[in-house]
Amino acid sequence: MDKQIFLIKGMHCRSCEILIEEELLRIPGVKNARVNHKTSTAEIHYETALDADMVEASVQKAGYSLGQSKKDIISKNPTDYRDLGISILAVLGLFFISKSFGGFNLSFDSGKSLGSLPVVFLIGLTAGVSTCTALVGGLVLGTSVKFAKSRPQASTLEKLKPQFYFNFGRIISYIFFGAVIGYVGGIFQLSPIFLGAVTIFVGLVMLLLGLQLTEMFPILKNVSFTIPTWVSKKLGIKNKREQEYSHTNAALLGAITFFLPCGFTQAIQIYAMTTGDPLVGALTLGTFAVGTAPGLLGIGGLSSIIKGNLAKMFFKSSGVAIVGLAIFNIFNGLNLTGNPIIGALETKNTRSDTQEISGKNVNGIQVIKMDQNSNGYTPSTFTVKVGIPVRWEVESKSSYTCASSLSVPKLNYRKVLSQGQNIIEFTPTEVGSISFSCSMGMFRGVFNVID
Repeated sequence: MDKQIFLIKGMHCRSCEILIEEELLRIPGVKNARVNHKTSTAEIHYETALDADMVEASVQKAGYSLGQSKKDIISKNPTDYRDLGISILAVLGLFFISKSFGGFNLSFDSGKSLGSLPVVFLIGLTAGVSTCTALVGGLVLGTSVKFAKSRPQASTLEKLKPQFYFNFGRIISYIFFGAVIGYVGGIFQLSPIFLGAVTIFVGLVMLLLGLQLTEMFPILKNVSFTIPTWVSKKLGIKNKREQEYSHTNAALLGAITFFLPCGFTQAIQIYAMTTGDPLVGALTLGTFAVGTAPGLLGIGGLSSIIKGNLAKMFFKSSGVAIVGLAIFNIFNGLNLTGNPIIGALETKNTRSDTQEISGKNVNGIQVIKMDQNSNGYTPSTFTVKVGIPVRWEVESKSSYTCASSLSVPKLNYRKVLSQGQNIIEFTPTEVGSISFSCSMGMFRGVFNVID
């Protein structure tokens, strides 16, 4: 059996491959045809002489043409811009509708005890559909949509597999690391800078996934984050197509979410550390991960049931949503690292011409009072004098929410606030700004330090 390779223009997804393959297999003598939209090639296996004119006619019948396909930096197809506009409007509409119903302000009753596994499970359910969705939900949606788009003929059950493997890896990771931190205590107290760097990296991965799904940048089609080749071989990932998506990759992606900064997650992690018991730590964090699974399965599951023309718009809209979440997380990550540009923006947006000192001066100490609840910090902007000690009294009214995990990069300070009053003391040593935020960088505030 002989083989010949042809270059084909105009392909952009797995559906294109299927259409061309079906036409090529109708040519007399052709026994097999493998079309790859990423390499713009068709590999044809045949027994008798292959008629090149018939190949060209078959490709044209499928709606494509022979020749080298140059990948543009940005799409020149007017339809893509129309679809992008519709997708942006759809995503913004869903965002404002959800926000009006309080979809982004979910928290858990602080009066409940973490010592009960059912309570931990309920906290997981809340986290799965609220603040943690911005990080973990964006990843699982991107993975699920990319899988569904590359395999349009897969059954609904097959399209659900990425979510199951993602959540399986996530649950196993939480059980394992839950046991570890239960045994070693506070060793996993990661610094704000590390958490910020992880958040930025995740944001970049999400940004790539989102831009690819919008199909606005053809040049990005072949770009992907993959695990190293030697790791792939160890894990049995044999070829390039499997590297683009594999159940192993999905499970590993789910596993690393243990290290992503979310207030709910960190509250549970802190509790597991304080137990000093690996079994309790494993059960607690494993139960929490199981609790988050329904929400994450629901987010990714949409890609498995939407088909036909509606699927095209769903993929583009998902891309727009993921890009928005990516930018949100990158900005939050920069905030967590104490990036000076973010600090300057915070100061510029909060300073006024008349700088009134916040709080009272008691025995030479500047006393600052602030409330923390599920909606963030009130007030969130303060002005203090340089060189004078600050007593920062934070009243936590909602312990199990993202805002309860307070991070101050410039002071190298991070703590999960306990219910009631929390006292933080520091002395500002230079004029400028001291930004603070929750562990995800979502809720922010700033101290303006003046002479």
